Amino acid sequence: MKGTFARCGVLAAGLALLFTAAQPASAAERPGPGHEGMAGPPPSFTTVSPAVAGIPGVDVSNWQGSINWTSVHNAGIKWAYIKATEGTTYKDPYFSSNYTNAYYAGMIRGAYHYAQPGASSGATQANYFASNGGAWSRDNRTLPGMLDLEGGCAGKTQSQMVAWIKDFYNTYKSRTTRDVVIYTSAGWWNSCTGGSSAFSALTPLDVASWGGSSPTMPRGFPYYTMWQYTDSGSVSGISGAVDRDTFNGSADRLLALANNTP
Repeated sequence: MKGTFARCGVLAAGLALLFTAAQPASAAERPGPGHEGMAGPPPSFTTVSPAVAGIPGVDVSNWQGSINWTSVHNAGIKWAYIKATEGTTYKDPYFSSNYTNAYYAGMIRGAYHYAQPGASSGATQANYFASNGGAWSRDNRTLPGMLDLEGGCAGKTQSQMVAWIKDFYNTYKSRTTRDVVIYTSAGWWNSCTGGSSAFSALTPLDVASWGGSSPTMPRGFPYYTMWQYTDSGSVSGISGAVDRDTFNGSADRLLALANNTP
């Protein structure tokens, strides 16, 4: 995912019963400042190459420019996260067209917010996000909003960062009824929250971990729902490099996440 100025390279406890724990890996995880800017597979799921495992997805922002979503869908990509906002002042100029066109192309898609914890409170940013693309509806096409956590720790202590994320989470759930998805890497989460487990039973995880046959997991999250396994993928309909993801489960579980059903 990508922030505006920098480049870098998230189910309730009931849903967790449907998944098995992801196994730690020696895969190289490459956290870094600025993502563009979930919890494990069902028992029958076998973790293999991300090119064939799970349900293929992408995440995009203005960095990808104009996208042909019909071509993306025809290439086998079934879901996407699309940047909507950053902080409390930035709206991605491609969000409206991407969000609408992805819907009509048959994609399941959701919006994401690039966090700026040093700029304002979590509640302020959650309200900005929910009012500018991050809302949710049960329509077979809309994933819960995602909070993109990467870059630096914004001068916050680990306890302050956890409190900021809780502030965002509680406000977003009050506005939308949904648990916000958390996107982060093991490096960022372990450093900036101390490996907090405060959200492991509350929110799906989209883990950023590039390379290897399974992701490096942040401490405090025993499962993942989505895995961003590269920031340099290619997809028909998208010019240049794009973040590639996989949903760790079957098509009916992806639809259940979208529609908030068991």
